[in-house]
Amino acid sequence: MHDPPRFRSTNSASDFWGDGRAARPLVQGSVARGMLKTDSGFWTGKVGDKEVTEFPEPVTKQMLARGKDRYQIYCSPCHGLTGYGDGMIVSRGLKNPPSYHTEALRDATVGHLFNVITAGYGSMASYASRIPVKDRWAIVAYVRALQQSQNVKLANLSSDEATKVRESENTAKPAAAHKEAGH
Repeated sequence: MHDPPRFRSTNSASDFWGDGRAARPLVQGSVARGMLKTDSGFWTGKVGDKEVTEFPEPVTKQMLARGKDRYQIYCSPCHGLTGYGDGMIVSRGLKNPPSYHTEALRDATVGHLFNVITAGYGSMASYASRIPVKDRWAIVAYVRALQQSQNVKLANLSSDEATKVRESENTAKPAAAHKEAGH
């Protein structure tokens, strides 16, 4: 009893069961606990063959905080803290990754960003085995926040905020013109 026989795989032979197998066959249609993946948009970033355009869960302050934390661990070494593709690897002589602030990536679907993290792209490896699905969505949410922080549309601001931006642009222009004139 202290050292019972062990079988290394479900295909090992045993004389215990009548069919000679060491383990019972799986019941058809059974799913391991916690592994039923009915929401393909959440698990794959796609519905059918189309990338999702909306987050599968509400984006919350907690989700953004988790995304920032995971981004700083997994993404910032290459993409930099602000997402411009100027992370530590560039100073080590490796190729610049793309900036998240290009029009193409600002226009990319959230499903596309999720899939790049999941499957990799170009010289970027897959992070599917290192970053859980929920954390990948949190990173995508944080990347969207980074993109918005660097490309706010004036029309999306309140009137007070828009006035402040216009005032700061007006004060910056004379200083730039003064500098260009060689003063």
